[in-house]
Amino acid sequence: MKNLTRYGLIAVALAAGAGVRAETPAPLPPSPETACTTASAEIAFDFEGASQSRCVIEGDREFSILVAPEHAPPINPSPWYAFRYASQPGADLTVHVRYLEAKHRYPPKWRGRGDAGSLAAAVAEDGKSVTITLPAGNGIVSSQEIFDGTRHARLLDELAAKEGVERLSLGASHDGRPIEALRIGRPDAPRLVILLGRAHPPEVSGAVAMEAFLRRIASEAGSLGDTQVIAIPLLNPDGVARGHWRANRGGLDLNRDWGEFTQPETRAVGDWLAALPPTIRPVAMVDFHSTERNLFYVQGEKETDRAQERFLAEWLGGQEQAIEGYPFTIERRNANPGSGTSKNWFNVTYGIPAYTYEVGDETDRSAIARAASVLAERFLTAIAEPDRVPSSPE
Repeated sequence: MKNLTRYGLIAVALAAGAGVRAETPAPLPPSPETACTTASAEIAFDFEGASQSRCVIEGDREFSILVAPEHAPPINPSPWYAFRYASQPGADLTVHVRYLEAKHRYPPKWRGRGDAGSLAAAVAEDGKSVTITLPAGNGIVSSQEIFDGTRHARLLDELAAKEGVERLSLGASHDGRPIEALRIGRPDAPRLVILLGRAHPPEVSGAVAMEAFLRRIASEAGSLGDTQVIAIPLLNPDGVARGHWRANRGGLDLNRDWGEFTQPETRAVGDWLAALPPTIRPVAMVDFHSTERNLFYVQGEKETDRAQERFLAEWLGGQEQAIEGYPFTIERRNANPGSGTSKNWFNVTYGIPAYTYEVGDETDRSAIARAASVLAERFLTAIAEPDRVPSSPE
């Protein structure tokens, strides 16, 4: 590989800085030293959601991008890359995306002239790199489409304008970004549903599902009766803004911090729940994520009861092949005590159905939205009857 020495030095520098848990805000966009500029082209990481990558010039129109996790030791293999390019008219650009501590997972998405389907991408035999051919011009290339804080804010603005929907700020992240929520329904309604999203920044397909799910729930804000919903669509705003693979600014996977509440993002939600009056009790929790295929992780046989089984049958039962373009599986998974996942903590703490709504990385986005709307409607039906969900333990 060309420029091996320089590339190796970059890797060493990244590794040396890994694992540092900074408590003070760092400027965005990233430092221009990470960019590459030649007479004909430029590669840059100067927008919200850009990856924390380094670029190496291989030729006038050829570049290598080193994609590394935000901290050590290696974390979940969700290697996020996102960069901006611009070039003079002429030949195509060649960009080699090379991964540290991971293999290729996400086909490139292209926001620019044309569509992502016209990009040529060749994955190396060992899976540790992908070579992307880009047409002359400009655009943004990323692992998944850019679903940044601005898009989340637009959704909150849209839904908060509806009657019966209130926008709340529960706290702030390490970088001072707000942990925002929507409360849908009456604030004194005794039955509480918790919806969580975007603990893991690259899991965009799950965010697409939650967006549609919330729109459907919010459309029924006036008819929820004794049920209210608290929804936190962007739990990890720093990780999303900084292009992290998995963690928050504190270097932790937020879906391993429930119960411990060592991080300001999870602590904000935990404190809000702890401050609820005793007349309000959680009855269900759904956490939106992404993985290789569409599935729901639900309670295992050792941690469920009749009320939870009735709720599961009413909401998801028989729907695995019923929604066009969106087949899914239901997978039982017993909690790993002390794992710190939302699914485990909410089920153990409140004795309620607590599910992980996993959406396939490459599932068609329109199918995701259609399915989420259908599933939200069924969810409202399933949650409407008190005997279909358990009471919280006293």
